[in-house]
Amino acid sequence: MDGRRDEANDGAGKDMGATAAREAPMRIEHDCIGELKVPEGVYWGIHTQRAIENFTVSGIPDSSHEALIRAYAVVKRACAVANAELGLLAPDKAKAIEQACEEIEGGALADQFPVDVLQGGAGTSLNMNMNEVIANRALEICGHPRGDYAYIHPNDDVNRSQSTNDTYPAACKLAICGGLTPLAAAARRLRDAFHALADRHADDVTIGRTQLQDAVPMTFGQEFHAWASFLKLDLQAMDALVDQLCDLNLGATAIGTGVCADLRFRERATRTLARLTGLPVHAATDPVASVTDMSAYIAASACLKNLAIHLKKAADDLRLLNSGPRCGFEDLKVPARQAGSSIMPGKVNPVIPECVDQCCFVIFGMDVTVNWAAAEGQLQLNAFDPVIIHEILTGMTLAINAMDMFRTKCVEGIRVNVERGRLHAEQSPSIAAALNDAVGYERAMGLAKDAMAEGVTVREAAKGHVDLPDAEIDRLLDVVALSRGLGQTCRTPGER
Repeated sequence: MDGRRDEANDGAGKDMGATAAREAPMRIEHDCIGELKVPEGVYWGIHTQRAIENFTVSGIPDSSHEALIRAYAVVKRACAVANAELGLLAPDKAKAIEQACEEIEGGALADQFPVDVLQGGAGTSLNMNMNEVIANRALEICGHPRGDYAYIHPNDDVNRSQSTNDTYPAACKLAICGGLTPLAAAARRLRDAFHALADRHADDVTIGRTQLQDAVPMTFGQEFHAWASFLKLDLQAMDALVDQLCDLNLGATAIGTGVCADLRFRERATRTLARLTGLPVHAATDPVASVTDMSAYIAASACLKNLAIHLKKAADDLRLLNSGPRCGFEDLKVPARQAGSSIMPGKVNPVIPECVDQCCFVIFGMDVTVNWAAAEGQLQLNAFDPVIIHEILTGMTLAINAMDMFRTKCVEGIRVNVERGRLHAEQSPSIAAALNDAVGYERAMGLAKDAMAEGVTVREAAKGHVDLPDAEIDRLLDVVALSRGLGQTCRTPGER
């Protein structure tokens, strides 16, 4: 799932495709275009070699997305098991292919997937890369040299009953499913940090604000709890994604008609994949529609975008509440992490919330890219799965890292200015709303204006201008009581 550049593997395709081509022993392979030299020391073949040379744009290899590589390997393993059970693949070949797949699932041969993530062909290059690596590793297991495709062939054996157009989306969706686990874990950790902060300040009063203007009293606990509630909604959205992502189309092959696949293969491969992954994998209802349906990707991207919106909301609120230290809100202090100016001594900026914001901006861009790519399918195929999965997996990694950074370097070290919050609540003219029932809206509005004009609190203005006992005014304008209403800090049973 990791969308970051892997410096160890970065540029592996170029290095091994160019340097190795000059220095290492070569083998000759052929395809429909002709013959090509492939370095003897690699597990990939001619299709991968051509892709290395063709796609030279981002410098980010498919191997940077470990979750995608491992998911593709388990898809290939499920297909090999199904083919063997149906008598379509010899047992010894199937066993070797399965072992090669399991090794890749375990992280082996990761540097053998060097094709650029931005590749044309709807993912065919990664599919063939996977087929070739599995075939050549299976050949080794069986005691044959790499490239001996007369014994185990990348297409005829590893890719039997399959197409890029059903296996690549399956691998992509399973990779996203796998990424949801660490994403949800990071969201829960941050949610719990917000809860803990809310618990510590459940009874500390401040002023609520709408349109950056004073509103009515609330507690800091209620304010922080709201951010935890946002993440609870995000976690629910992640849970709802799983079933949609597990709607797969194995056996539908090129355009959904199942050409070149045994009629029994679809059910067998789907059932096997569900067993191997432990996920609720099921066959798509309409295979032809499923080939071009991008709904699961769109939903995953939207889930990430909404999470980013919630993270940005919390980060932006903290920047405002932290503003100062003398001429801002001064409601709280986020931890000082580094000097904030090259010219103003002692200035400290809220750098962690600012970094979170920038991560969110990138995720917003991801969503735009995914939506464009999802909308660009023509006729029986959408060719843009590669950029979609690259953007989503990169966005997931960014969100995980941003949440953990936000929690450990900011939220867990926040110090609330309790006295300042209470002063804001007591001095705000907006608390005149609490007198509406007792004196009417018009009179309460006048008291708010009087308080502003006279430079006093609403409580003081009311005691000087309203025919109510002082004790009753104190009761009505009790900011702690006003903060309680319907917005008390609470959780669902058992929630942390």
